[in-house]
Amino acid sequence: MDDIARHLSVSKKTIYQFFKDKNDIVDQAVEKHLELNLKEVEQATASSDNAIEELYMISKCMKRNVETANPVVLFDLHKYFPRSYKRFKQFKYLHMADKMKQTMRRGISEGYFRQEINVEILSILRMEQIQLAFDQEVYPKERFNFVEVHTQMFEHFINGILTEKGRNLIKQYFK
Repeated sequence: MDDIARHLSVSKKTIYQFFKDKNDIVDQAVEKHLELNLKEVEQATASSDNAIEELYMISKCMKRNVETANPVVLFDLHKYFPRSYKRFKQFKYLHMADKMKQTMRRGISEGYFRQEINVEILSILRMEQIQLAFDQEVYPKERFNFVEVHTQMFEHFINGILTEKGRNLIKQYFK
């Protein structure tokens, strides 16, 4: 709280007029971040012509977020702010996994994604892949480039669900 007050050039008393405690600050910051993230994904995909373009737009949003993310933040959130971390996980499954399921269903109906994929299982898998890339024990930043880890995981995921028709179309987007 001292650091925040100093950074804002206000007293701690002023901060406490707006927030109950540091947990409240973190909760509100996480909530705002999640709202902006969802809005960004919804705007990016609203006018997509097909599921491949939609997935491409989602991937661009995520890449921007990953490039500016500090992997330690999720670790700290999990360790020191369990309520905010729980909210983050709820968001991940209620909104992002649901969006992924919708996109995969659309891709199946358009013939770009394989008919036999289980969208429920694969949407969870994709969310966990994203989470796994943040895990410093699995992918320590001293050994792995954070963006490259995400890129490799995404490429592996997408290549597992595409049909030949989807592979031909995706080349146009990922050049």
